[in-house]
Amino acid sequence: MRNKAVAIMILIGVIVLMIYAARDGRPAAYTLQGCVEVTGRQGVCCEDDSYWVSGSATLAKYDADWNLVALNEDPFEGYEIEVNHIGDIDIYQHELYVGAEHFMDGVGKNIQIAVYDADTLKLKHTFPFEPESGQLECSGIAVDPDTNTVWMCSWVGEDSGKYLYKYDLASGEYLGRVEMKEPPVWVQGIAYHDGYFYLTADDGDADDDEPDHIYRTKIKQGAASCKVTPERTLDDVTRQGEIEGLTFDEDAGQLLVLYNRGARIVLGMPKGFYEGYDREISEVFQYDIGK
Repeated sequence: MRNKAVAIMILIGVIVLMIYAARDGRPAAYTLQGCVEVTGRQGVCCEDDSYWVSGSATLAKYDADWNLVALNEDPFEGYEIEVNHIGDIDIYQHELYVGAEHFMDGVGKNIQIAVYDADTLKLKHTFPFEPESGQLECSGIAVDPDTNTVWMCSWVGEDSGKYLYKYDLASGEYLGRVEMKEPPVWVQGIAYHDGYFYLTADDGDADDDEPDHIYRTKIKQGAASCKVTPERTLDDVTRQGEIEGLTFDEDAGQLLVLYNRGARIVLGMPKGFYEGYDREISEVFQYDIGK
């Protein structure tokens, strides 16, 4: 009887491992619950009962009901070198992590890893950037609290866009880069959740009503490369436009995705509007995550 019981326990364990292994290669289920218009077209993050949204040149804080409670329209005050652009953002221990740079017509320079106070939205300090990394632009930044690291992605294609760039969370020291196998093009945002990195890619064409996508990858400790797999097609947004940052609301069990519509985007810059629009509209879409 004891041997039979042990065998049953082993069998149950094998089945559980098979279930987890199957999930590892399969996207989660996401159900759209709604969206909210926000001030800012670049990134989104959340902590406890608050949300933060970045514009190209703004930082905004919202309460649990998405009421605007703070806005910094001069977030570049305090930098030692010229910057004019913020990408996707993240938050860790009530500090905002920002990838700042000088960006114009598809060309980035003066990349900075910047840390802001989450309440005042004011710059606290920056980390030195490593130009030898080969990174030519910063479209997004994410904190991995499991390994105490900060990661950046690049919208610029070719070699710069093929890698994710790793820095030490405490010191800001550059730790290297990881090559993405079959990388998505025009990566816009990055977020870390439950052992995986999630990436948004502006790989659809709004002119042809083609949707953008979310991808997922797992980076093993010390790995030089990682496999990227599709996670979701954004075919249920209000209107096809430009996907930007993303984050996970752990308390609500939701994926949050920032999406812009209405403006024509050329080389990463708004250039006029689509028919029926006289301004760009930025919305955060809220998706329940299936178990």
